[in-house]
Amino acid sequence: MIDVNALVQEKFLFLHKFLRSPKQMGSITPSSKFLARAMVRHIPWHEVSAAAELGAGTGAITEQIQVNLKERTKLLLFEKDGILRDQLAVKYPGAACYADACHIRNAMKSEGIGQLDAIVSGLPFFNFPQGLRDNIMKEVAASLKPGGYFIAFQYSLQMKHKLSGDFDMETIDFVPFNLPPAFVYVCRKRG
Repeated sequence: MIDVNALVQEKFLFLHKFLRSPKQMGSITPSSKFLARAMVRHIPWHEVSAAAELGAGTGAITEQIQVNLKERTKLLLFEKDGILRDQLAVKYPGAACYADACHIRNAMKSEGIGQLDAIVSGLPFFNFPQGLRDNIMKEVAASLKPGGYFIAFQYSLQMKHKLSGDFDMETIDFVPFNLPPAFVYVCRKRG
């Protein structure tokens, strides 16, 4: 059964966080179920032993990841906002929560993970300074195993050139049933 009160509180919290720091949040509302499902459907979860989510927010995509995870799969969640990160830790006690996606490899070392099979990202790359964007992408590329999945959603196609230069671009899905509508980039690490 859906807890309507909790859902409304989540949306208001997200909106409040957006109004205080729009460049960090990227959207006025959490990702829709349609977007969350589009983010996870291309990953062969039965083969995944370690994965990460960047910009986990209120856990809209995390919920779909949890539905697909094998029992022993290690999951790293990255969320800069302390309140949201604390809520994720309570809601997903089996996941390890970290603040900074610029330190994916440090988190992996702390958790005893050699390489990640998949990274899912809701980070608003368009809002980030170029240096920060480059640093996160360097961490993503270094953390993924060859052939590993990097799946990111954005509200425009501005990351297409960058991602196709760094990864093999398998497809770009358009998700109209999200506020705002989003593009899901499905990429694989070369090698």
